Amino acid sequence: MTTIYDIAKKTGYSPTTVSKAFNNYSDVRAKTREEILRTAREMGYLPNAHARTLTTKKSWTLGVLFVEGTGAGIRHPFFGAVIESFKQIAVDKGYALMFISKDVGGKQSGYLENCRIHGVDGVVVFLSDYDDPYFLELLESNIPTVILDYETPKSHTVCSDNMTGAMMAVDYLTSLGHSRIAHISGGVNTVPGNQRQEGYLAAMKRHGHELRDEYIVEGEYYVLENGYSAMQKLLALPERPTAVFASGDMLALGAMMAAKDSGLSVPGDISVMGYDDIELARYVTPGLTTVRQDTASLGIRAAEVLLASVDRKGNGMEAIVLPVEVIERESCAPPGKK
Repeated sequence: MTTIYDIAKKTGYSPTTVSKAFNNYSDVRAKTREEILRTAREMGYLPNAHARTLTTKKSWTLGVLFVEGTGAGIRHPFFGAVIESFKQIAVDKGYALMFISKDVGGKQSGYLENCRIHGVDGVVVFLSDYDDPYFLELLESNIPTVILDYETPKSHTVCSDNMTGAMMAVDYLTSLGHSRIAHISGGVNTVPGNQRQEGYLAAMKRHGHELRDEYIVEGEYYVLENGYSAMQKLLALPERPTAVFASGDMLALGAMMAAKDSGLSVPGDISVMGYDDIELARYVTPGLTTVRQDTASLGIRAAEVLLASVDRKGNGMEAIVLPVEVIERESCAPPGKK
């Protein structure tokens, strides 16, 4: 069995330096640590997790609290991409991930009890119901947390600039000559959905476009089917919009399908714009014009903030807002342009 002494001999570093590299001590240079870890992998070394826990007083496990209402889970392209980038940082720093539920030993207890039983060092939260009393119990505890797409002074938070992104979408459609712009909302019961709808309304007012109640249709849960049904409602209006801004790419793709099934062309008869820039957006026909969220940066920043909190670095709670950008493809065009 390979030991730290074998790795020390192979790399030329002392056993103490090797041990510190495994345990993320700050006085070990990044280049040295990378060399030691690379050699350890090549030699098939497996660090003793129990020994690491005794030495560092950490479990080296991060909880992932992921509950969303679509049933798609991490198969949803946006969540999957964010969790993957979070995982890469966490694993690189020596942590394992564990999904947190309300059930412990086959009976319902709560997120906090589950976290304490497994001794997680911190939790990253993706949640559809932030009023859940079990979540609020976790939020009030001393376990470090970072929450995606939410605002609270009780936790670190990381999100995209949702309101600005929605305004950029309306600005872009306006620049093409559209004024009858509808919005398929993700639902104002979520922070991103509410912020994007507020951004849509603010930009419409700024440009002097008429605000019509019937031009805002909810497509809750950001799923394709709800984008499809929302678009059907918009197309049934006496004066249909010339452009539609959807609060998520899956909603936008559903809207495009509904338009095509109604005998309309996108963007010839109606322009469609999304939000997220999931991987599929570039492969559909026409390619989806959208507002890109930087999913890699969302996951990376969430991991960095949570790990710093676990190590008790920094003061106060961080509220990180990341910029977005418009990605122009083929699903939008000037009104009436065939």
